[in-house]
Amino acid sequence: MAEINFFYEDTAFELSHKEIISSWIAHTISSEHHELSEINYIFCSDEYLHQINVDYLQHDYYTDIITFDNSEEEGIVESDIFISIERVQDNAQDQGIPFEKELRRVIIHGVLHLVGFNDKTDAEQSLMREKENAYLSLPQFQS
Repeated sequence: MAEINFFYEDTAFELSHKEIISSWIAHTISSEHHELSEINYIFCSDEYLHQINVDYLQHDYYTDIITFDNSEEEGIVESDIFISIERVQDNAQDQGIPFEKELRRVIIHGVLHLVGFNDKTDAEQSLMREKENAYLSLPQFQS
């Protein structure tokens, strides 16, 4: 059974509109010709995510998102996605955009990685941003 779960570690943040966001995520996955098995979103503090980055990826820096692809089968999405609420808040402030908009961008960014999009090169970053913008522009996400 397809599931999208939301958890919280070391943060007072709680996601609003879980049902709408869940259906948007599921729509994105199916639109990219993948099948949803399970995604666990873990919203956390900078320090919590930094420790995961060090412990599991040997990266000693802060980041807004880490996506672990747990799928064992091509075309099936199963993942744990960690998102630093503090980093998303800082990024939104730096860009002069609402926190909710930046959070949705980060949420869908992780999903796009899971369905095959990367962001290592300039061309990949450009395509990733195009895809993010396309899914963010769906009517239910107009701010």
